[in-house]
Amino acid sequence: QVQLVESGGGLVQPGGSLRLSCTASGFTLDYYGIGWFRQAPGKEREGISCISSSASSTEYVDSVKGRFTISRDNAKNTVYLQMNSLQPEDTGVYYCARSVYGGNYCGRVPNEYYTWGQGTQVTVSS
Repeated sequence: QVQLVESGGGLVQPGGSLRLSCTASGFTLDYYGIGWFRQAPGKEREGISCISSSASSTEYVDSVKGRFTISRDNAKNTVYLQMNSLQPEDTGVYYCARSVYGGNYCGRVPNEYYTWGQGTQVTVSS
């Protein structure tokens, strides 16, 4: 069964850190770009970050630049999102997804992605 499974979410205080994991099963992650998306309550799903299949390209939305880092370990079939200096506005459900593109490109547009995970909740609150 082809699927992506996110983990690592939780409740954290402002200024804290979390590392999200996105693990693939049923296919090899090596050939695909992977994106992380966030959906806050009452808002549309937003592309937060992406990494190309070659790992040569990464992208971040402005609001997380300098705080979040995306990486991949193809041997573990897993992509990570390290989130530091978390703020209440980072609260939401975080999803990973498989891009239709491989190679050196990745983008943060949801319609470039298929095979979505079920999401993991991140809550930043004191």
